[in-house]
Amino acid sequence: MSRPRTLIRSTALAVATALVLAGCGGTGGASAPGTVKWGFNLPTSWDPVTSSTGNDINTISLVYASLTQLDEKGDAGPGLAESWRYNADGTAVTFTLRPGLTFTDGTPLNAAAVKQSLLRGKTQQNSLLKDQLATIKDITTSGDLDVTLNLAAPDYQVPNLLAGKTGEIVSPAAFTKDAAAIPTNPVGAGPFRFESFVPESKAVLVKNPGYWDAKDIKIDRLELSTGTDPSSVIAAVQTGALDVATITGDQVAQARAAGLDVDVIDSMTVDQVDVHSGLAPLTDRKVVDALKFAIDRKAIIDVTNGGVGDVAYQPFPKGYVAYDPALDGVFAYDPAKAKAMLAATGVAPGSLNLTITVNAVAQSTAELVQQQLQAVGVAATIKVVPPGSSTWQQEVYLGRKAQFALDGTVGRESPVQNLGVVYGPTGLMNTSKVATPDFLADLDAVRRTPLDSPTYAAVLQKAVAAGVMMSPSFSLGTVPRIVVRSKRVSPLPHYLSQFRWDGVTAGSS
Repeated sequence: MSRPRTLIRSTALAVATALVLAGCGGTGGASAPGTVKWGFNLPTSWDPVTSSTGNDINTISLVYASLTQLDEKGDAGPGLAESWRYNADGTAVTFTLRPGLTFTDGTPLNAAAVKQSLLRGKTQQNSLLKDQLATIKDITTSGDLDVTLNLAAPDYQVPNLLAGKTGEIVSPAAFTKDAAAIPTNPVGAGPFRFESFVPESKAVLVKNPGYWDAKDIKIDRLELSTGTDPSSVIAAVQTGALDVATITGDQVAQARAAGLDVDVIDSMTVDQVDVHSGLAPLTDRKVVDALKFAIDRKAIIDVTNGGVGDVAYQPFPKGYVAYDPALDGVFAYDPAKAKAMLAATGVAPGSLNLTITVNAVAQSTAELVQQQLQAVGVAATIKVVPPGSSTWQQEVYLGRKAQFALDGTVGRESPVQNLGVVYGPTGLMNTSKVATPDFLADLDAVRRTPLDSPTYAAVLQKAVAAGVMMSPSFSLGTVPRIVVRSKRVSPLPHYLSQFRWDGVTAGSS
């Protein structure tokens, strides 16, 4: 998506470490039964309309509920809406809400509230949801429960789209009173109610008994904190300063040796190299394709993430509906082939010089890639972007100054969204801004195919293959979420799209 608020990381190769860097910071001592201290990262905004990264879905979904939600496989299912139905030509979709819903401020969550919340996302001046909601032409309601979205064109991706931040419903009473307060004082209808917040430090949330699925939320109190380094996170869980935190793959053995439990949860995150084919010396597509065979993806996973993750040649993980098995091995590591392809283009060994742009926390990955490029006769220097800075946006996404950037996608609720941001003509990660008419036609075919159609998977995978083969950029590997937790906390459920707390319990120490 050409959407700076959605789930794009500064660099996906750094995600595991970055989450840990943003991790702990809780106070010591055992947690009370029913309480979980989670070391993660606070959102860029508690308002889905102004949240600027996709990773925020993991935290703001604690206080908001979406119209739909994704199941373990990433398929759209009921959320605030218990059902939906399209008209005959796919140009309108009516969502029927669950009866009796309320926001945590006590106001009704009805059809009028949903309409008002979605229209805010379309029209508020600083909204970062405008592009995603552009598919909606207008909204009508019928009674308290039916909300109809009239679409600009047939689009069966809407139920997926509304399973994320785009479909999170904010209390109109709260944002009409003071919209500027929502980023730090959210009012939604999610599994938890906001109790307190210290910016850059901690948020405390308590169970919302009015949540539509409150019976499956077993945690009474969730304390979200940020601020330790990777070397301290396991000790923080051991001492009870934290109950749950994120670690990297090379920390798994240490965590288990410390007597802690570890959950490895498949995710939508896929590492990628953003290649700008408009910048010399990458203007020759044959040179670019040669580089795809020069990278040892498995070595990167083994060295940087302890072997956790799968080699990837597409921006979707195995098991997801968009994953095309026919792409397996399409650019498999073959340095001899890379050398031959470079030679065939007239590139002499040592004559090609590249700059690898990377976030500081993934510098070791860049050094490994540098060695692999050197092995095929390509010289490379490394340009490091400071962590947590806005430089990445200006250098890679907006300024489009990077030739070869180590990046990645954290996925989207709609696969069309993800394909758009990675390969679309205005996609942030498509730094070349190249998109063929055939790819765009394939993408439109996906939108026009109902999710329950027997042809949906094939139509979607055709678009994925078109994007992979069209793009100068290329995928590297998947990045599962790796969680270390105290034995007092039960295993986290496995959802591709985000962290979820359904059914998680927290007993005594």
